[in-house]
Amino acid sequence: MGNTLVKSQLNDVKEFLKRTIITLEDFLNESTLSQMDLENAEDRNYYKLIFSNLRKLVVYSEESLDSCAVILQSDPFQKAAAEKTLYRIYHQCIEEFFSPKNDAWFEDSRSAYTGKNSIKFYRNVVENLQQLVKGLEGEFQRIREELEFYETDYRTKMIQSK
Repeated sequence: MGNTLVKSQLNDVKEFLKRTIITLEDFLNESTLSQMDLENAEDRNYYKLIFSNLRKLVVYSEESLDSCAVILQSDPFQKAAAEKTLYRIYHQCIEEFFSPKNDAWFEDSRSAYTGKNSIKFYRNVVENLQQLVKGLEGEFQRIREELEFYETDYRTKMIQSK
């Protein structure tokens, strides 16, 4: 892939990360467990799990945003570093959104065929949390489709270099 295309994708991902961080931080700064009107300890623990995952996404996104900024400022443009960063963003941010390691929610792969949102919660959650995830999902899906190439390309390069 040419430098121009990789640089363009890195810029696009950088802007996506900025928007994502702002959205997640706004939600987390305005939301507390006590506001959620939770009925029992199980619900409380589930929300803790969700909030933990959202905070993790913010951290991963901030680290990735910093990486994008450094690479985009370098002269000459470091294509290999950019591709490695896009690969890492795919795994740390995009895949963590769709399949969090802590199982806060899951992706219903059948949703792609129905046109519905694919992120499903294991329990009922408050409306503003549902709206947050629904609002983020479209952009995460778009970036996922753009970066899937780096998943296979980077692995192929690593195998060939061994």
